[in-house]
Amino acid sequence: MTRYTRQTLLPELGADGQAAFAAAHALVVGAGGLGAPVLQYLVAAGVGRITLVDGDTVSLSNLHRQTLFREGDVGQPKADTAAQNLRGLNSDVTLTPVTEPLTPRNAPELVAAADIVLDCADSFAASYTLSDICLAQGKPLITASVLGRAGYVGGFCGTAPSLRAVFPDLPDRAATCATAGVMGPVVGMIGAVQAQMALAQLAGMQPSPLGQMISFDMVSYRTSSFRFDAAPEPTGDIIPFIAVTDIAATDTVIDLRGVDEAPETVTPDAARLTVADIPATRPEPASRAVLVCKSGLRAWQAASHMRGYWDGPITLIAMGDAPENERQPQ
Repeated sequence: MTRYTRQTLLPELGADGQAAFAAAHALVVGAGGLGAPVLQYLVAAGVGRITLVDGDTVSLSNLHRQTLFREGDVGQPKADTAAQNLRGLNSDVTLTPVTEPLTPRNAPELVAAADIVLDCADSFAASYTLSDICLAQGKPLITASVLGRAGYVGGFCGTAPSLRAVFPDLPDRAATCATAGVMGPVVGMIGAVQAQMALAQLAGMQPSPLGQMISFDMVSYRTSSFRFDAAPEPTGDIIPFIAVTDIAATDTVIDLRGVDEAPETVTPDAARLTVADIPATRPEPASRAVLVCKSGLRAWQAASHMRGYWDGPITLIAMGDAPENERQPQ
């Protein structure tokens, strides 16, 4: 009896599927509530190499849903701690922790090295950044999001449309687990489905998880799903996220964060405005606009106002988690 007998007994997996797992390199972005079941199931299944990216540290409020951590881990880097705790599960797997956040600067290289990408960060900026890069590189992306008692998981890019084809616009509000709450079992359930979709993709199981969306409503205990294989990619220029280090001297930089959020603007010459200021002031078009906020949501809202008159490119920067009720009046 071998470690993987119970899964290789499945005719749709078998020895060939197990060999595909062993040869695969998965990039997992986020070691939190979604990342915990994803990582445990990928490691247990024998996925050969896993790169884990998370720049956060463990906090006490994580422990009700982030099951890779214990009280003694509070204050420690999540990526390092998760990798250390997982190494005892399967010595066949090589785990490489990256203790810095995913950014538009480091993401292309990380994605290029992987065979499949799992977005467990539950961040607008991370999801759209990964989707844009995976689409360009032809890499499959399994992404999920959870809030309260509901969420979704979907398979994007690779042979399927991108996240922007299904969600061309960001939502109206930037609620987060920290501001709106979340139930641990719901996160675990959706993360487990995310892991299953990734394993199915690696083993070539049919139907393909790419192009499939599954929604979970644990308030009414209902699930729904649909395929989006034929969803068209957005036409025209997209508004991408960039890294702070990508800001050029010729850019028009607008920092949408208040002084209470950021005592200093992202660059010394950045204008400090609100979303409501954008249509009123109509900044003069220049070579490129760079719009900055915490989650990316206010930057997106400002970009929606500006794209009607701005002649040059518009880009977004997300500096960190959004505060409660980040939406600004428009």
